[in-house]
Amino acid sequence: MARNLKALGLWRTALVASVRRDGPDLSARQMALLLSVYLTDPPHTVRGLAATLNICKPAVTRALDRLSVLGFIRRKRDDEDKRNVLVQRTVKGSVFLSDFAELVVEAGAVAPDDLATVRAAELAGRAAQEEIDRRQRAATAAAPADNAGAVATAATSA
Repeated sequence: MARNLKALGLWRTALVASVRRDGPDLSARQMALLLSVYLTDPPHTVRGLAATLNICKPAVTRALDRLSVLGFIRRKRDDEDKRNVLVQRTVKGSVFLSDFAELVVEAGAVAPDDLATVRAAELAGRAAQEEIDRRQRAATAAAPADNAGAVATAATSA
């Protein structure tokens, strides 16, 4: 129960921060559609989104109308099947979700120290990945020279 309350508290904090910002307020249905379009692989169609969310196509269309007016998605007729309408991502929609994600991250960081810990962990993870990449590049660069030396040694021995 406590875990559920904490999760709901985090969601509430993120939503309240979102409502307080200058920008559009999205309904739960609009947000679910937007997240579906951005977090799953395309192509996206009205029919497919309706099936994924288990809601009727007219409800999807109404939500997409609003998201389209806001510039968060773009609709385009499918060139291969004119009956389908493809739902495409936009830069503006991507920026909106990125900003919203930051609100969720900040809501999860109950105290400023917690947020600093999260950011430090992200930096440490990036540094570790860079070190792994550097070592792999060094090993790859050294590998051909090692093979050439082994070939020369084998030729000399024969």
